[in-house]
Amino acid sequence: QVQLVESGGGMVQAGGSLRLSCTASGSMGGIGSVDWYRQRPGKQREMVASITVVDRTYYADSVKGRFTVSRGATKNTVYLWMSSLKVDDTAVYYCTALRQWGQGTQVTVSS
Repeated sequence: QVQLVESGGGMVQAGGSLRLSCTASGSMGGIGSVDWYRQRPGKQREMVASITVVDRTYYADSVKGRFTVSRGATKNTVYLWMSSLKVDDTAVYYCTALRQWGQGTQVTVSS
């Protein structure tokens, strides 16, 4: 059974950087296209970035120029590189792929 595991969240000061990982286990064909979502406190879940199977990327306006999604060296991992983080980026970040959702990882940005 395919499972997604996210990692890399944590606490960082405004202006700092973090890298989130999304790794698929149980998939012989790799992770495929991946969408990254976040849910900020008191707000609905929103998509912030995605990468397609041909490596086309998409970014929400709120993160464009600050976040980058890329594939790892193995075909089972995708990264979300986050830089110039803002307090407003504080959220639980989720990846979804292969019809699965990860468990989420907390990102907290302090001022």
